[in-house]
Parts: sequence; C-alpha cells; structure tokens
Amino acid sequence: MRELTVTSEHRPTVIVLAAGAGTRMKSSTPKVLHDVCGRSLVGHVLHAASAVEPERLVVVVRHQRDLVAAHIADIAPEAIIADQDEIPGTGRAVWCGLQALPDDLEGPVLVTAADTPLLDGDTLVGLMAAHEGNDITVLTTRVPDATGYGRIVRDEAGIISSIVEHRDATPEQLEIDEINSSMYVFDAGLLRTMLNGLGTDNAQGEMYLTDVISNAYKQGIPIGSYLGDPLCVEGVNDRVQLAALRSIMNRRLLEKAMRAGVTVEDPSSTWVEVGVTFEEDTLVRPGSYLTGSTSISTGAAVGPHVYLDSVHVGPGVDVSFAHHSHTSLKNDSSIKDGQS
Repeated sequence: MRELTVTSEHRPTVIVLAAGAGTRMKSSTPKVLHDVCGRSLVGHVLHAASAVEPERLVVVVRHQRDLVAAHIADIAPEAIIADQDEIPGTGRAVWCGLQALPDDLEGPVLVTAADTPLLDGDTLVGLMAAHEGNDITVLTTRVPDATGYGRIVRDEAGIISSIVEHRDATPEQLEIDEINSSMYVFDAGLLRTMLNGLGTDNAQGEMYLTDVISNAYKQGIPIGSYLGDPLCVEGVNDRVQLAALRSIMNRRLLEKAMRAGVTVEDPSSTWVEVGVTFEEDTLVRPGSYLTGSTSISTGAAVGPHVYLDSVHVGPGVDVSFAHHSHTSLKNDSSIKDGQS
C-alpha cells in the first residue's frame, strides 16, 4: 500500500453509508452484514477506510438498525453511529451523518458505500491524493456494461458537470461508459451548505448526493476525479454478485499466499478467509476450506477435503483426508506432530 501523505491541515472524516435495505438479497440478514471471506461487507469497507487514518468515522444506519449498529460497535468501536431519518436518498444519508459531527467540522469528508468488499486502501489513498486542490473529488471507473449505474457527464474541458442516474439519463448519456462509484471527497463546509439545498425532484423522489455535483459545477466550484479499478468499486446487490466477488477475493488471497511460498495444488477448489495465515513451504491440497484464524506452520500440509476453523497446524504436520470422510476441526484447536 502506498504511503498517505496528508498535505492539508486536517485528517479526513469518513462517512460510510450502511442504511439501505438490500431487498434483492432476499435475506433476513442486513445486506452489509453478509460475509465475504471471513469479513462482512461493511467490515471490508471499514478496513479499507483505515488506510486514510480518519480523524472521525461515521456509519449511517437505518434498516435493521440495531443489528448493524451492534456489528459496527464490535468491529470498529471508534465509529460514530448516525441514524438516517425517513427521508430517502444518499444525500439525506450523508446529511444525517453530518448531524453526528461538530457544526464547525473542517477538512475533507470521504463518503463511501458499505457494500464494496473489494475496495482497498490504495484506492482511497489515491482518491485523497487526487483531492488536493479541489473542493469535490469523485471516484469514477469505466465498465463495458454501465447498465444501472450513474453516468459521469463531462463538459468540453473534461470537467465533471453532473452525475446522471441510469433511470434519469437520456439515450445519449446511456452510451457513456464512465460511471459513478458512489465514493467522493468533499470539503466539509461546502458539503454541509450544498446538502441543505438539496431537493427530491427526480424519478425516485430521493435526495441524491449526486445533485451536489451538478449544483457545484454551476457555481464554478472546483471538481476533480480519480479513476479507480472497476472491481474495487463494484457493489453487492444480490447473492449472485456476492458469490462473484467472494470468488475474486478468494483467488486474490490464494495468489498472495502462493507468492509468499505456499503451494496450493488447486486454487479453484480451495477456500480461505482473510484471517488465515501461512508460513513458507506449506502445502494446501484440493478441497481445503480454511476459515477464522487458522494458521499453517512451515512444512505442514492440509487436505484434501478438510475444513479447519481457527485451527493451528504445527510444523511438519499433515492434516489429511481420513476414512473416506471430510476432516473437520474447529474452535482454536492446535494440531502438533503425531496428532494428524
């Protein structure tokens, strides 16, 4: 991860929007609490946000408020919980987040959604760096199919003039492949002023945060942008997307392990979580499922077809398929030589 150099006098405030119902998940579990490789969706976003060393961290909640708030308190006890009121929209959510902060708040405010598990710290550090000299900076990306996303509209000079939601876009605007990531940095004072003037004149009757962009452009306020990786900003709306992004993260975790000296015989059938650690010269055979705080020591081998949850495998131990059934160990077990 690149080093963050804060040239402004204020460390950023981060507002994470976690109020949505996530109805397309078809689940009694709040969307932002669904798991991706051992960490909740919102947990991944909070982990990424830690890279910018925020002065204050606010999480805006509403749907199944108590469940989400309890989870946030567990994984990020320093976070401030803000409740979104009955007025819908991202603009209103950010407004509610600001109400939990001092009236004289200054410096940059980074706003991000809570459902982008592949978001990484480098992306947010890059966004913060690109914000220097601007009052607003938008994280954008380009995708081959922009259906459903807000389009980035630029003027002849290449400056962002507006962000148009898919349902409000003209046929010409629907051809644009640069999309909004729902991640922004705003000057705190400007954001508060602009949000106070937002309305709900759109197809959904919501207070769009994106209206701040077009209103600022009309006033000649400096607006910058930062182009991010499409996967880093891809959100989860249903379980199909959840599975797709989990698969990508799993592959990345395994690639990192392999580059660090782990042999993974079949990455396509091996699953790990973010808390799993490996030492050099370890072997993971097909069908292994490693979760929690599982650790694999030098010279050890696991699999095929084992499930280890928060298990420590000692040096040289072989935890293998036994008696034609899956091997399953859980709950802080420790396997030493002679116990495999």
